[in-house]
Amino acid sequence: MIEIAMRVFEEFGMRLPPFAFMTAEEWNRAGAGYREIRDCALGWDVTDFGMNDFNLYGRVLFTLRNGKNNDRYPKSYAEKFILDPEGQRAPAHFHKRKREDIINRGKGVIVIDLASSAPDGQPDTRPLEIAIDGVARTVRSGGRVSLRPGESIHLEPGVIHSFWGEGGDGIVIDGVRYGASGEVSSVCDDVNDNFFLNRAPRFPEIEEDAPRNRYLCQEYPPAARLQEGGK
Repeated sequence: MIEIAMRVFEEFGMRLPPFAFMTAEEWNRAGAGYREIRDCALGWDVTDFGMNDFNLYGRVLFTLRNGKNNDRYPKSYAEKFILDPEGQRAPAHFHKRKREDIINRGKGVIVIDLASSAPDGQPDTRPLEIAIDGVARTVRSGGRVSLRPGESIHLEPGVIHSFWGEGGDGIVIDGVRYGASGEVSSVCDDVNDNFFLNRAPRFPEIEEDAPRNRYLCQEYPPAARLQEGGK
């Protein structure tokens, strides 16, 4: 799936940084100069949220930048590219701290289910005040909006959401139509600030069924002790 994501992102002009293409062998040799990538969980992320139905509930995404709001990593922002096979989504969830913009960077439509949340984290009936490309809109809780190519939506903390690609002129690979979206947000803490309504695990255990070619963002090996000339 990572190779498909590379192909789709390239087709839509979503250029990836050099570390996106590093193999597992290259990471095994990578030194302390790559600490920020490791510590801030940059890079590839593939998950089925423990649902065992990757085609319906799954994600392949790439985190380009992120911080931790500390002295070492003071960035207050994050950015991700997201692969959107038609119909595939993350389970409905919200964040208590992160605010984000979801951007349709492909050629199809991105459909987003939205709901307000009550103090106990369950859906509420309060209408939502959102903004699509800076234009204010009121949406009923449990409503749905669609983003055309180039459009974006701003989501505040506490907004329950789930989104997926649908139709349009996406790229078809092996019979599957792919779109792509982007996320620009405040610092992303996927471990502590993802709250799924079905309590899905954000990083489930992975059973390797083929030789490892790349590391995911939560799997990097410790920095190698390289000889002089290493990074």
